[in-house]
Amino acid sequence: MSGHSKWANIKHRKEKSDARKGSVFTKLGRLIAVAVKEGGPDPVSNTKLADAIAKAKSENMPNDTIARSIKKAAGDLDGAVYEEILYEGYGPGGVAIIVEAMTDNRNRTAGDIRHYFDKFGGNLGTSGCVSFMFNKKGVIIIEKTNKVDEDELMMEALELGAEDFNTEDEYFEITTDPADFSKVRQGLENKGYILEQAEISMVPTTYTSLNEEQAQLMEKLIDNLEDHDDVQNVYHNWNQD
Repeated sequence: MSGHSKWANIKHRKEKSDARKGSVFTKLGRLIAVAVKEGGPDPVSNTKLADAIAKAKSENMPNDTIARSIKKAAGDLDGAVYEEILYEGYGPGGVAIIVEAMTDNRNRTAGDIRHYFDKFGGNLGTSGCVSFMFNKKGVIIIEKTNKVDEDELMMEALELGAEDFNTEDEYFEITTDPADFSKVRQGLENKGYILEQAEISMVPTTYTSLNEEQAQLMEKLIDNLEDHDDVQNVYHNWNQD
């Protein structure tokens, strides 16, 4: 996937998020709640919560909404118990897909995910069937503006512990080892950079191209998966150039 198409995907996702803030904020609230229950309500000592808050901010979730989600999770010890599940499978044309879900009903979610794969020309596979085609990385996206000096940003990112720095048409992409992600993200935020995306992601090592008919099915599959309340992230290796 080229930088341009990835940036287009980020903007597309944000536009969709803006149109469905309620659903997006519900998912983010669930992400925050799981982080709080695992490591407590203090993002200073709970890096998973700090990362969830960063993701929520990148999706324009208001600070007071984030604070309410943390407070609610800290006091709601008898609430719904969510588990994180990875689903793996193939989309149209053999595209590798990983779906990250957070659910309180494993059977319901699995049935829904399988239905979408079947309906749009794919098939849900077994655990591990496509994950070997992805590397888990911290990914930080910063939009190119005249306020951002490329050399300075690259130097600061690498000094903070970033693994790689790439310049694309419309943005800068910084990748990190997952263990270093929080440190790099927080360091860049402290230096005043605006992060368009900041999250642990599954980065493909190879890509698959589709014809027009397959691409239309793939778009529908992604849209339906992302619209599902239990789905947090959808990763794939579709080359959209």
